[in-house]
Amino acid sequence: MLEGQVVIITGSAGGIGRHDAKPFAGEGGGVVVADVKPLDTISGELAAREVDYLAVPTDVRDENAVRNLVDKTLERFGRIDVLVNNAAIVTHFQWGLPHWPRIRDMEKDFWDRVIGTNLGGTFNCTKHVLPTMEAQRSGHVVSTMGGSSSIGGCAYGVSKDAIRSFTRFVANEEREFDVCVVAVSPGAQIATEEAPDEARARMPGPDFVGNRFVLAAQVPMELSGELLNLEDGKLVPSQRR
Repeated sequence: MLEGQVVIITGSAGGIGRHDAKPFAGEGGGVVVADVKPLDTISGELAAREVDYLAVPTDVRDENAVRNLVDKTLERFGRIDVLVNNAAIVTHFQWGLPHWPRIRDMEKDFWDRVIGTNLGGTFNCTKHVLPTMEAQRSGHVVSTMGGSSSIGGCAYGVSKDAIRSFTRFVANEEREFDVCVVAVSPGAQIATEEAPDEARARMPGPDFVGNRFVLAAQVPMELSGELLNLEDGKLVPSQRR
């Protein structure tokens, strides 16, 4: 169903975003990878698969950078069918890394960087793909969900809870244009290639995510606004509100 479609994946230099690029590439459409980190590794992997791809260095906190990302995508492919909002600053406490400061000890600049990347980046990217999707009267906006109840995880948890609400509100705004807006849980705490060896030995890696984001890019409008979990190979609405 995604043949010939064009997907933008933010935060795709590594981790879940890098993993996601490969199943989307297998669908035969255009893949645009974007990250503030170097994109050499994922670019090499996509080139080896002879995928029609575009790599655009992008800081999702910067609206001008996001505007450039969208412009370059349209110049190259002429359309945008799927946006995966994956760029995020993540706690990674489960890797055994130090906890972030409690709110009473947290610098405002740190708070702003987390919220600006996770929530602000989702806002910027969604805002700038919507005019194209509305004109096409089709499209999927898929945001990676997560959460934290650990001490020190407030900034991350707040950003993800806000993305859940953002998903519901934007879904309502875009329903008349047949643009489907959902959030997707990766299903577990993930140890990416940047995790310590000990963490990667005991935790699932990005491959655990499977094809759930490809499936999310095909869900019907009836599921727009939902947080989706993968159960028995199908995406279903979460009970989490």
